[in-house]
Amino acid sequence: MPDPHSSDAEPRPAHSAPSSLLSRIKALLRPAPPADREGIRAVLEAAHDHSILDGESYAMISGALEVADKTVADIMVSRSRMDLLDVSLSLTEQMRTIIETGHSRFPVYEGDRDNIIGVLLAKDLLLTLSDHALDIRALIRPPVFIPESKRLNELLHQFRISRNHLAIVIDEHGGICGLVTMEDVLEQIVGDIEDEFDDEDEKTIFRTGDNSWRAMGTTEIEDFNDVFHVQLPDEDYDTLNGWLAAELGHIPRRGEHFQSQGLTFTVVGADGKRARWLHVQRVSGASSSPETHTP
Repeated sequence: MPDPHSSDAEPRPAHSAPSSLLSRIKALLRPAPPADREGIRAVLEAAHDHSILDGESYAMISGALEVADKTVADIMVSRSRMDLLDVSLSLTEQMRTIIETGHSRFPVYEGDRDNIIGVLLAKDLLLTLSDHALDIRALIRPPVFIPESKRLNELLHQFRISRNHLAIVIDEHGGICGLVTMEDVLEQIVGDIEDEFDDEDEKTIFRTGDNSWRAMGTTEIEDFNDVFHVQLPDEDYDTLNGWLAAELGHIPRRGEHFQSQGLTFTVVGADGKRARWLHVQRVSGASSSPETHTP
């Protein structure tokens, strides 16, 4: 019989069996990492349900995940609703479009609307306002073209690297099918971003000419009626957007026109949920009762 005190006997590690069992138990209790985006979403929902993530943080992280799943085609402004500048027109003629739409960047075309030759930044006009004979060719910047299949996370990275904020979207045949901005992408993550015209706590209606105004879709109907001395119904709707959506029978789309009570409403900014900005023009000699809709 072997001598247990002999130097040839192998030492037995202390507590080896319990330690190994404890490791296996810990491995079983440790939650498995998410295997895909659905797993990540489930973790986020659990964190939100247990108040580990507040609502805003949860929405932003979820939005960042969705950006990786979406393409430019999902959020772009369609070709028919693009606000473009014709390079052949004078600066004075261009200013009306620039003021009415309120954008900070405009694709510029020559001859045909499909022939985009550059992008004009409204801020570049500030130092040239006194020179009405200026040819805007001197100010336009090279356009950026991207395919409609490009993923939004890739586009956001491209915007950051190139410092461009607007890209022209082309289809598989090379035709223009829309445009997309950095703001469009960021809104998928953080929600609506109000632009430089926005002042929700104060003004929501801005005069843009002797007979034209720019109004936020969130303008209270009561306030609108006071400014324009009209009587848009406010029993069932609180805002211009709610009233217009009911009149049109659908969520207002960019480029749509609606005439009511001597005013023409043109949707100049909209997303998938509502009209954000409306151009309002008083129609000289128009009756206050007929209502017409132009898609």
